Amino acid sequence: MEQKLRYFSAGEWCLWGGSVLLIILSNLLFGGSGILTLIASLLGVTSLVFAAKGNPAGPALMILFGVLYGYISWTFRYYGEMLTYLGMTVPMSVLSLVAWLRNPYKGNHAQVEVGTLRKGEGIVLAVLTVIVTVLFWFLLRAFHTANLLPSTISVATSFIAVYLTARRSPYYALAYASNDLVLIVLWILAAREDSSYASVVICFCVFLCGDLYGFLNWRRMQRQQSAG
Repeated sequence: MEQKLRYFSAGEWCLWGGSVLLIILSNLLFGGSGILTLIASLLGVTSLVFAAKGNPAGPALMILFGVLYGYISWTFRYYGEMLTYLGMTVPMSVLSLVAWLRNPYKGNHAQVEVGTLRKGEGIVLAVLTVIVTVLFWFLLRAFHTANLLPSTISVATSFIAVYLTARRSPYYALAYASNDLVLIVLWILAAREDSSYASVVICFCVFLCGDLYGFLNWRRMQRQQSAG
């Protein structure tokens, strides 16, 4: 048991514990938007801590988070978020989970081997992002999605994030951090109409901190794996 508790550093325990505390307090303070929002938020911050360690439990928990978050988005008519997560993030998180399980670092299934993009793959990613974003823009407009522009931007940042996650690139975390910023704006707009959604804003502020830490830790993992 002690060895399992020591899997996370003191800083990581503080990051996770502080995140959980902020989410619970914000849910109590603003009333939240239901127990599912609280559960989804807790799953999300937990997935970030595991993902920051390169542990496949990260994308596994992200799958559960994506399903719940898709439903929460539907309740506020953020069809962009709903379609993005249920139609793209969740399926690609499944692919990420498979990729991480198939690429353990030196047989250690608790840490994935950090990957790198192939030459020219960045151009492919950019083209795919444009195609997906344009297609989703027409789809979201047809669904009369609330706050169409930031919802469309969220599609782009989400696609980049899930693609880089599947490719095991450290920059997946920066892409998710960019997506967090977009979502903070989206849910601030929602909170102006219903203050209970302020808890979701706090949730993504917490996610932003977790993703930034994830990028720093993956860069450290990358250096260690290259040296070892």
